[in-house]
Amino acid sequence: MDKKTVADIKVDGKKVLMRVDFNVPLDDRQNITNDNRIVQALPTIKHVLAQGGSLILMSHLGRPKGAPDPTFSLAPVAKRLGELLGKDVIFAADCIGPEVKAKAAALKPGDVMLLENVRFHKEETIKDKAAKEDAQLRQAKDDFAKQLAELADVYVDDAFGTAHRDNASMYTVPVMMEGKDRVIGFLIEKELKYLGDTLEDPQRPFVAILGGAKVSDKIGVIENLLGKVDSILIGGAMAYTFFKAQGKQVGDSLCETDFIDKANDLLKQAKDTGCAIVLPSDTAVAKEFKAGAENKVVSGDIDDGWQGMDIGPATRETFAEKLKNAKTIVWNGPMGVFEMAPFDAGTKAVALAVAEATDNGARSIIGGGDSASAIAILELQDRVSHISTGGGASLEFLEGKKFKCLEILDTK
Repeated sequence: MDKKTVADIKVDGKKVLMRVDFNVPLDDRQNITNDNRIVQALPTIKHVLAQGGSLILMSHLGRPKGAPDPTFSLAPVAKRLGELLGKDVIFAADCIGPEVKAKAAALKPGDVMLLENVRFHKEETIKDKAAKEDAQLRQAKDDFAKQLAELADVYVDDAFGTAHRDNASMYTVPVMMEGKDRVIGFLIEKELKYLGDTLEDPQRPFVAILGGAKVSDKIGVIENLLGKVDSILIGGAMAYTFFKAQGKQVGDSLCETDFIDKANDLLKQAKDTGCAIVLPSDTAVAKEFKAGAENKVVSGDIDDGWQGMDIGPATRETFAEKLKNAKTIVWNGPMGVFEMAPFDAGTKAVALAVAEATDNGARSIIGGGDSASAIAILELQDRVSHISTGGGASLEFLEGKKFKCLEILDTK
């Protein structure tokens, strides 16, 4: 997507409405436990301020039920952002209404205001499909979006984590701002560059690593990557559906029996396209789904009463060997029950192998979620090329899906 960025327009003296992803984790006392998403937005924020613009930031946090809920307030984010910027951040107690409009109008160049959680209004998450079918819902979503759109002269989207959603702040607001500058920020520019360039023109060998619980979550990704990658390494519980498709016993392991035929189809498609799907050769299994449970490593069938929890040591070596000579790597999803020792070993081994391959010149893209957590826990952030800020968004990008909230923005 050759989209205009905030660097391509003039913001001097203008009010800039910027959609960010400040959906940060909070503890029970509303303290931010990881401010990475705030830090990732700083380059675009600082650019707007340095160029003489005033900034109105909007975001969601958590899943409030369409009404104000102090548990999901963005007030702690405003405080932390102020600390990072070294200046006061004005916090609006709502995201629409007369008070917000007055505060936005009073902003001077260099000022920053953060609006309260947009999901405190149910109109934010009305699906476009529902709005098309129900005139009342459409009007409600449009009225909400219009109030946000009227706050500013420029729209900037820098929230990759929600780029796959048709929320009002992501799609309806920029639609309402047609005729004004509508651009992307530096974070989304970086995401599109890494994900887009990698899929369009990868250096080979190109290896994809896919994990997680469900084949159903990754079908679109596998189908889109077949013919583009040289091999797909599969771990996590999704591997057991493939095992079942091959006629193996999976014991009490998580298995999507409704997708066994689809797993067989994917294996056949891979063979037809010359892509190697590499499944685990051994599995760490346990009697119970809990940390420190009685466990052992098995090859082949898994007996009843046991469930797969992680890839085994031989598979870790195989995967590491496959990654050693890779020039392009995409990783999305853990190799096992990453939250529990000792079933985090497979994910950690893959993380180290990806880092070592990157050290040797590979381009590596980590697709958010547990994969990104593994990289962070092992402090390998500086040894991979790019960690995506959007788990779900990066997954849909890998599926080849279009993001309509980005497609409507200005093209260079």
